[in-house]
Amino acid sequence: MSAKVYPSVEAALDLLRDGMTIMSGGFGLSGNAEACIEAIARRGVKDLTIISNNCGNQGQGLAVLLKNRQVRRVVCSFIGGNPDLAEQYLGGTVEVELNPQGTFAERIRAGGAGIGGFFTPTGVGTIVAEGKEVRDIDGRKYVLEKPLRADLAIIRAAVGDRLGNLRFHRTSRNFSPLMAMAADVTVAEIDRLVEPGALDPDDVHLPALFVKRLVEVREHKNVIEFRTTRKRQTDGAEGGS
Repeated sequence: MSAKVYPSVEAALDLLRDGMTIMSGGFGLSGNAEACIEAIARRGVKDLTIISNNCGNQGQGLAVLLKNRQVRRVVCSFIGGNPDLAEQYLGGTVEVELNPQGTFAERIRAGGAGIGGFFTPTGVGTIVAEGKEVRDIDGRKYVLEKPLRADLAIIRAAVGDRLGNLRFHRTSRNFSPLMAMAADVTVAEIDRLVEPGALDPDDVHLPALFVKRLVEVREHKNVIEFRTTRKRQTDGAEGGS
């Protein structure tokens, strides 16, 4: 039952090599597999293709790999707030493939489901459709999008049992279940490891079938990009923070 559980992040990522394609769960810095990203940075593997919603933010998260010049190509749906990616893209050292966010998610899902591609109206008539097949279906134009797959997916979950069943914390789930299905090997960085049976079957967000390796990491930075608050009303009027 413990065959999937590794004693350290380094041990769980002993398969790292130059030129890998890595999917990384997270939206902004929410749901990042922080320890896995740091381990990849320490290993110094190069020429990586990173598939993630955004490749870090303000020098944090996956942007650490950009700072180390470990990334060759990024497939993403958002590049704002990432000066490292902007600088390297404009300098011609990193290739960027930008996707509409829904298309990005569906391409990953298609990769996990074994679907060879799908037609979507999103992007027709724009730069997104350049070089792709466009087909008329019932009087409407659609562009063909191909699936995304990866050698490795690194994801973070709130709770996982020793079999690999995972539960995520609210919206930090984001792309992670799809990525786990679309990668040859999925390494799950979990906040808390429990015994099989501790998770109710209806509470499992990602079945163990899609998780090859587990590592428990208790401490995380949980960085919030920008924290904004408003003063709570004290006179009984509606308000919040």
